[in-house]
Amino acid sequence: MDGIWAFLAMTVLLSVSPGPDDVLVLRSALRGGPRTGLATVGGVAVGTLAWGTAAAFGVAAVVTGSDSTVEALRLGGAGYLVLLGVVPLVAEARGRAQALLPVGAAAPPAPTGLGRSFSAGLLSDLLNPKIGLFYLAVVPQFVREGAPVLQYSLLLCAIDVGVAVVWLSTLAWLASAAADWLMRPVVVLWSQRSFSVVLVVLGATTALGA
Repeated sequence: MDGIWAFLAMTVLLSVSPGPDDVLVLRSALRGGPRTGLATVGGVAVGTLAWGTAAAFGVAAVVTGSDSTVEALRLGGAGYLVLLGVVPLVAEARGRAQALLPVGAAAPPAPTGLGRSFSAGLLSDLLNPKIGLFYLAVVPQFVREGAPVLQYSLLLCAIDVGVAVVWLSTLAWLASAAADWLMRPVVVLWSQRSFSVVLVVLGATTALGA
């Protein structure tokens, strides 16, 4: 699981999986146009970058301190990946497919001004502790052996944010033409099933130390 390419593949997979950020950007773009959607993307990027930077300093201290802690983080990251894959499948099995896309209460109302759009994206991510957990539990698995931990963690954070910005910006620009298709239940259902299986496989591989 070490290496930038493996991390890039995982971040692409996670970015294109339907989630609150996608919903918020789509709603902003549909109500205020591409510029409003891009303002929300900017807020999301800054919020995620703040989590990643804070976690990078903590990861650097942890990784250089204790082998047992590193092992615990590896297993925690594996469990986190499996959880990301299993939860949507369980929700579907229970007949709650609507939980795959947290429209409504999970996504704040789309603002109309650029400043408020930016703030909405920023607060959405700053108030989401799962992002911090991702950086603390998953990023250490991809830090190359012998590499400067702090610098490498920040690089991985930048890659993650960059992938998210590209994806969310694409959604913002294509929202008016493609949003209806992207949000069709059948598209959401089958894409989520595929992503869930891959995430479970990645988590199991990580837990086995492969």
